[in-house]
Amino acid sequence: MKVLNSEELQIAEGVLLKHLPKSFKVYGILYGINRKKPTTKEVIVDTWPDFKVIICRPDPKNKRAVEFMKKVAYYSMDEEILRKILTEENAIDWSTFFHIAGCDISHVPMLKEVSADREVNNRCHIPVHLLYLPDSSHLLPPAVDSELESRISTLNLSHVDLVNKTWKFGGNKQGYMNIKNFISNFPSCCITDDQGQPVSWVLVCDYCGMGFLHTLPEHRGRGYAKVLASTLAKRLFAEGYPVYCNIEEENEVSYRLFKNLGFIEDPSYRAQWWEFNF
Repeated sequence: MKVLNSEELQIAEGVLLKHLPKSFKVYGILYGINRKKPTTKEVIVDTWPDFKVIICRPDPKNKRAVEFMKKVAYYSMDEEILRKILTEENAIDWSTFFHIAGCDISHVPMLKEVSADREVNNRCHIPVHLLYLPDSSHLLPPAVDSELESRISTLNLSHVDLVNKTWKFGGNKQGYMNIKNFISNFPSCCITDDQGQPVSWVLVCDYCGMGFLHTLPEHRGRGYAKVLASTLAKRLFAEGYPVYCNIEEENEVSYRLFKNLGFIEDPSYRAQWWEFNF
């Protein structure tokens, strides 16, 4: 097992680029790290340079890591090597709470086995679709009139509390810290009302995926979400970001919205969020 340095992270990003879309989550994290975005992660591999498993985990030397949810993300080309690194090499700290953000659903039986052997409780969240745009030519943007276009803006730090209160996993200090980080360091897009306050928005998370798409109830039904998702996607392409998102399987409205914008998915892949030691 090896912790990657800055030069090796650049090389690993290039390797993961060849394994999209299944590697999107870890690729996005490395994309951010390699462009000097703040991070509380360290990145490990089973071997170098020909790795089969790459894991992003909380950096034990980073004091800020305790301020954020202890998130782990991985990409594996070999489940047996993944099992070995989780069981024999202590790649993850099983003694404390953490969650695996978007594990390959095919690895769930193995993860249950490993956690049971360690007598660690676990629970799952809803599986998600991974939707992405291979290139800008796939994007099918909606028409936007000049009045609406004049109200498209970006989020700032005065909007953190609003976004946190409306996030179903937020409403607390940890949520506030995460959203503050996203708004401060990653692209975002919003539509404002007559007073300049956001009524609809979408953010980019620390794994460089689009998320937090939300419209206040009294402003729904006007096509704001589709306009924002398209606007942000165009900006991400222009700035070189990957363009993808995770949509919960039960969220049929968002799924149809992104499909109608031209996003596609690999039907053989599903991801799922898991919590351990909760």
